[in-house]
Amino acid sequence: MKPAARRLLTALAVLAFTLVPALQPRVDAQLPTGADDRFAGLQWRFVRIKYHYNTEGTRQGQDFYGEPWLIDGPAAEQNLSRRLRTATSIDVLDPIVLTLDDPRLFQNPWIYFVEPGNLALTESDAKTLREFLLRGGTALFDDFHGPYEWEHFEKEMKKVFPDRQIVDFPKDHPIYSCFYKLDGYPQVAGLGSFMAGRSWEKGGFVAHLRTIFDDNQRPMLYINWNTDMGDGWEWSNAEEYPGYLKYTSLAYRMGINEVVYALTH
Repeated sequence: MKPAARRLLTALAVLAFTLVPALQPRVDAQLPTGADDRFAGLQWRFVRIKYHYNTEGTRQGQDFYGEPWLIDGPAAEQNLSRRLRTATSIDVLDPIVLTLDDPRLFQNPWIYFVEPGNLALTESDAKTLREFLLRGGTALFDDFHGPYEWEHFEKEMKKVFPDRQIVDFPKDHPIYSCFYKLDGYPQVAGLGSFMAGRSWEKGGFVAHLRTIFDDNQRPMLYINWNTDMGDGWEWSNAEEYPGYLKYTSLAYRMGINEVVYALTH
């Protein structure tokens, strides 16, 4: 091919790439080409918590299929685990499901609750979760939305820490730059919201990342309110929703930052 023709084809390819974002393959443009060896020696496992919920044992209607603690599984944990193996040198173990009364709970430093707007902690659950967190464990709460679910969640957390306040992460907190650099906390649309043409649901218009700090100012909780990280991880391989890829990219970046920060602080 003549140099002039080659230059013309290159220019056309660049123009097409710029004008048609949906065709851009660089969804994970920030993903390192090799695992980041700064995190060698760390170990992590996605531990999904099977919890008691407020409609358990009833025939009350729900706006989803199945039990709330299982939403997005097992694809969400499998996909996030694979991405952490790719992006970091953390020793990533296979995901598991535990209850709060399982003796293996304290062998794992990180646990995950999905749809905690349905959470119903027993007195024993609250005591165990409080001990887990004060010993240095981390709990991530994801995919709940709006004022009603927040009010319920806040009430459940008062069972765990009646004397500690839930606060927002400061906007300049290193959680937003400890691995990927983010401009702020993203609102990841659930797939249903995305298909309805919006990023929010249940009146939860603004996404927040909140926590409860321990006495050493370590965040014990990562509270993903008004955002759906789990859907972003679950649907990241779904080729039939190409427009959703921007949300999966945000979900991976924020999720990996939350894991990395929890393991290193």
